Amino acid sequence: MNQTTLGTQNIHKLFARFTIPAVIAMVISGSQSIIDGIFVGNYVGQNALASINMAIPFTQIIVGLSMVISMGALSFIGRSMGEGNINKAQNIFKTATNLNLIIMISIAVIALLFNKQLASLFGASSVILDDVSIYIKIFGLFAPFISTMFLFGFTDRIMGKPNIYLIGSIFSLVINVLLDFILIKYLNLGVKGAALASGIAYSTAFLVVIWPMLNKNSTLNIFVGSFDRTTILPMVYNGSSEAVSSAAAAITIFIFNNIFMRIAGEAGVAAYTTISYISQFSSFIMFGISDGIGPLLSYNYGQGNLDRVKKTLKLSIIVNTTVGVFLFIVLNIFGRQLISLFVDDGSQVIEIAVSGARLFAITLLMNGFNIINSGYFTAIGNARNSILIAISRGLIFIIIGLVILPAILGLSGVWLTVPFAEAVTFIIGIILFRKQLQKDAENFSLKEDEKKKYAINKMVTD
Repeated sequence: MNQTTLGTQNIHKLFARFTIPAVIAMVISGSQSIIDGIFVGNYVGQNALASINMAIPFTQIIVGLSMVISMGALSFIGRSMGEGNINKAQNIFKTATNLNLIIMISIAVIALLFNKQLASLFGASSVILDDVSIYIKIFGLFAPFISTMFLFGFTDRIMGKPNIYLIGSIFSLVINVLLDFILIKYLNLGVKGAALASGIAYSTAFLVVIWPMLNKNSTLNIFVGSFDRTTILPMVYNGSSEAVSSAAAAITIFIFNNIFMRIAGEAGVAAYTTISYISQFSSFIMFGISDGIGPLLSYNYGQGNLDRVKKTLKLSIIVNTTVGVFLFIVLNIFGRQLISLFVDDGSQVIEIAVSGARLFAITLLMNGFNIINSGYFTAIGNARNSILIAISRGLIFIIIGLVILPAILGLSGVWLTVPFAEAVTFIIGIILFRKQLQKDAENFSLKEDEKKKYAINKMVTD
């Protein structure tokens, strides 16, 4: 399959072909830290589990910057290819690759030299400071491979090869599980073993997704195109909502970690960690669907085919909403069993987490639409709306919720903060979504009229 089928093949077939590998790959890729958490929680202890969660803001920085470049470039490339401008697409890819390496090598150096300072900044207590800094230092060294893996894997999709990133993710999962067994369970390396396992696993995926980029016959590869500094700002701006999402996630985790540390100490942080892992799993599915439809949206939007864009959006919203309702039910019925995967049943952590899970699960009823909506605006190049949605659900209304709800409801108010943020964003998102569709309908209608007038004038002239 080549990229031209994005504008011609049946939407339902394309949806399945692109979203199924994307969802599986996202779940696998995003589950690396969850796998580490299961092993660390069961074989090391709750302090080590809290240490990994304290390091998540740092890993979110790596992922966030990766997504800024990857999603910004992917949207830009897709629309350029839909317009038939292959040379521009190649220049964007070359620029994204070089920019990505410069940023990630810098992050690796920072992690190597200033890991303890970063651990303190993220709120690590003296009990877990060393473990947090070790995780940051080791994981940071793999930043260039992790980020380039995302960029190349997502670019494979726009070239009509969505399964390559999936294959890389499967290899990554297998390696991560094997290394966790060896490094954590048998060699007793604890947090150090978890960081090594995840870093090496991501690097394995990188070795898989890079192969199409080495093929000189591919439309996009590392040998074609030129570094074009004029594409950096549009690319980064368009992908900036991804940075906002990751930055907001990092800030949210930082805030929640400190709140639970104050309320219940390391046990409270571990409880929040178990819930965040389960929440992340549901988000991976929804983000996977959003990522999967990205090439379809950007390519067809570039072609001016609004009908195919609408069909893709409708299908994805239905699927994401169904997933959210299903997982809401699962978390309410089997919450204790799921949380027990991370910590021993009967502990203080279990009781805190189970009571919070039922409240936190309300999030799942609304965040599917919000995720699709933000991804849609990124795909069509409307960074402003995408940023607005991302910052609303990930930061602004989180902070407002934390100010208001705990004062009224106590600990339950803390758990309800995220559902509150998603609900308000849901309302804002519907308004923006409807306005954008109306605007696109008018713009594309004008373009079609202009094409018809041009064709008639040309016939008369000839």
